[in-house]
Amino acid sequence: MQKLIVGNWKMNGLGAALDEAQAVAAGLGAAAARVGICPPATLVERMSRALAGTLVAVGGQDCRAEASGAYTGDVSAEMLADAGACLVILGHSERRAGFGETDALVAAKTEAALRAGLEPIVCVGETLAEREAGGALAIVTGQVRGSLPAALAGRPFAVAYEPVWAIGTGLTPTLEQIAEMHAAIRAELVATLGEAGARAPILYGGSVKPANAAEILSTAEVGGALVGGASLKASDFLGIIAGA
Repeated sequence: MQKLIVGNWKMNGLGAALDEAQAVAAGLGAAAARVGICPPATLVERMSRALAGTLVAVGGQDCRAEASGAYTGDVSAEMLADAGACLVILGHSERRAGFGETDALVAAKTEAALRAGLEPIVCVGETLAEREAGGALAIVTGQVRGSLPAALAGRPFAVAYEPVWAIGTGLTPTLEQIAEMHAAIRAELVATLGEAGARAPILYGGSVKPANAAEILSTAEVGGALVGGASLKASDFLGIIAGA
């Protein structure tokens, strides 16, 4: 299965940063992986134009469940698609923790993404306290069960496992821990969505760097990576992509 490597720029990037995205596209060559970049909403349309005709897909970092309405400051899935996006990250731990997003809300946003023709990347992951308490597997599989609507069956989507305690900290789970969690997610996906759950890539995210990308990406059931800070520099992001 072809790996999916997606950069999440978070709240970083002004117009000048489009040069980095174009450098990624120029440096891909015959990359074995599918590649995407999810910039802040202010850059989605400009990046879509800048990367038109390249192998790099553009996505959003979140969307509103509703298609339109009196939701000041929010962006709908339809707006992202209209701006040229084809992917969208949903349920990132920073949204769940900082904005109180529940599994049910993430599921509703996922249905909105499908409605607009976007490929959702649904994020799940445990905190350090949850892992230390021995509840990591139950927490994450519960998020998978609650965040992925039945409508995903037959549609392209991905799940991204991001241990919250590894995001931006430099800490990384052992390869055994990654394999164990990805296997549990796969089992839950199959139980929930059947054949569609067997095919969907499960990305790993959390302090992915060029130095550790190859071994993480070769771990069982790791179908790609969701990359944060290291995706902001083309050289680092290309180094991760090369590990696929």
